[in-house]
Amino acid sequence: MNLSYEQLVERINGWNHAYYVLDNPLVSDAEYDHAFRALLALETENPDLVSPESPSQRVGASPIAEFKKVEHGVKMLSLANAFSVQETYDFFDKAAKELDVPPDSLAIFSEPKLDGLAITIHYDNGLFSYAATRGDGQVGEDVTHNIKTIQSVPLKLATNTPPEKLEVRGEVFMPKAAFTKVNQLAKQQNSKVFVNPRNAAAGTVRQMNPQIAAKRDLQFIPYNVGEYQGEREFTRHSEMIDYLISLGFRRNPHCYAFSGGFEAFTENYQRMEQLRDSLPMEIDGIVYKIDDLATQTALGFIARSPKWAVARKFPAQQAITQLLGVDFQVGRTGVLTPVARLEPVFVAGVTVSNATLHNMDEIDRLGLCMGDSVDIQRAGDVIPKVAKVAEQGEDRQPIIMPARCPVCDSPVIRIEGQAAFRCTGGLICAAQGAERIEHYASRNCMNIVNLGTKLIELLYSKGIIHAIADIYKLKLEDIASLDGLGEKSAQNVLDSIEASKTTKLRTFLAALGIPEVGEGGSKNVAQYFKNLPAIQAATFEELIQVPDVGPVTAKSIVDFFQDARNQAIVADIINAGVHWVDEQPEQAQPLAGQTWVLTGTMSMPRHDAKALLESLGAKVSGSVSKKTDCVVAGAEAGSKLAKAEELGVRVIDEATFLAELHG
Repeated sequence: MNLSYEQLVERINGWNHAYYVLDNPLVSDAEYDHAFRALLALETENPDLVSPESPSQRVGASPIAEFKKVEHGVKMLSLANAFSVQETYDFFDKAAKELDVPPDSLAIFSEPKLDGLAITIHYDNGLFSYAATRGDGQVGEDVTHNIKTIQSVPLKLATNTPPEKLEVRGEVFMPKAAFTKVNQLAKQQNSKVFVNPRNAAAGTVRQMNPQIAAKRDLQFIPYNVGEYQGEREFTRHSEMIDYLISLGFRRNPHCYAFSGGFEAFTENYQRMEQLRDSLPMEIDGIVYKIDDLATQTALGFIARSPKWAVARKFPAQQAITQLLGVDFQVGRTGVLTPVARLEPVFVAGVTVSNATLHNMDEIDRLGLCMGDSVDIQRAGDVIPKVAKVAEQGEDRQPIIMPARCPVCDSPVIRIEGQAAFRCTGGLICAAQGAERIEHYASRNCMNIVNLGTKLIELLYSKGIIHAIADIYKLKLEDIASLDGLGEKSAQNVLDSIEASKTTKLRTFLAALGIPEVGEGGSKNVAQYFKNLPAIQAATFEELIQVPDVGPVTAKSIVDFFQDARNQAIVADIINAGVHWVDEQPEQAQPLAGQTWVLTGTMSMPRHDAKALLESLGAKVSGSVSKKTDCVVAGAEAGSKLAKAEELGVRVIDEATFLAELHG
């Protein structure tokens, strides 16, 4: 094959695009393999040749140690839901009234709602830069290592005039055929099977090893653009999607543009519902968007979702089966959850043998008794639940909450003012032990990055650890002796454990897993009392004086620290070397409540400028609006500067910015 390196890369990428995006194979497997081996040989002999868009760069990276946080420049919002044609029509009728136009005049873009994981992919000057999950909409996780393995994600945009910056938002999903293949392999290897394609896609994206992701045939289809800096201008959403397809992305099949009234929405919905089962991927509804971008901008957003788009959800699929029994599972905080044991039944592509009953109030609401037949529903096609009693059994028996914990035999009490029942065993309850350790070590608590759920469960099941403090007593041989782990991996775990000993009081409080006390409550309590002895000695009356701490949380903290067993475990952890500096009063934040935007090239790193603003209380946004208080414009500032000038927003240069902040 007498081709240059660049020609070989271009040819193989063209074949990949035809195969994975257009579903139109151009060459045989043998010819493809021959070309790919030739490419690898060239890159091995000439490592300086390797380019970022080479197909060899999709697979083979080493597993990562942890997910890094990524802040979205433009928030990734969720959509409002509609569950009938009438609700869908009413949503756009409301939008039309706000715009003062007839509802039938709105051009609507309809696309299947893919049942996968929302992902954002960033390109700089046409080259793949990084990818992240939606997370909470403001901050996601960097999953570049796995997204690069997806063949339908171009590493280089198919254009000679790429935009300077392009953020492509879309859905990562696993096709039905790939899902079946993955689960068949899992069964052969006696591994855990995935519940559905969505969980399989999410689990694949959020694991550490890209070589695993590369084998699972994930797909990516775009549905919107986030940040954009380029010469091309768009007037319609459908035009923007066409542009993304021209850059090398895969098109969502069966997208339609239409306008009209209630009948038009009805016809569109019925068409998509009939197509649903024949599609190669799972969909759980239809997304309707106003096609005109200027109209989208005019309508804007509410707190969590746009006012110009809605998700019309398909009804959950249901089946009837027999209730065989009810088990009571004990969670991390000791709450007992009733779970229905069912005669296995196939619902929405998945065999269901268990379904949550949530709590005893839900059982009473359903009027459910032993011996009944029940209607099982996969809410949102994901979570199996008992929807209703389908038929009462002949010999019905009431379902009763056990008086004692099924795991440790400690008394079970009902939490005052709540539907929940809780085991009082606390740290002595084996069901809670492993989960309490997992919570303590988790990313949002002590963040012991190499001590994951599977390793904790393995150590706990073998009796190597029993309580939180035991993780600080682990030795190299305790970990290295486990299957699949060696001395290097064991040392990484020990290094992470050692690093976790230096923490913050608020972090330590959250990690203890005190019922009703999360990250926010821990921060408020730590800021108020400043040190642990004061918190341990605090009375109920003192605790309810803390901002945002109510009676339930205050009682939970008092109960926790009055328990001698909890006092002992906290003492053991501190004696193992966990320490922190007592909380200090928060610094004054003169920019609290203000929104700032950074644009253009600055002499100081962008993230440093952002951190400086945030330390003074400002919110740093990626876009300019009427609510923006100030724009800092560096060299070569572009559209954001123009937008600020158009809206009359205050604009300053970097020198003024630094002078004001230092002042």
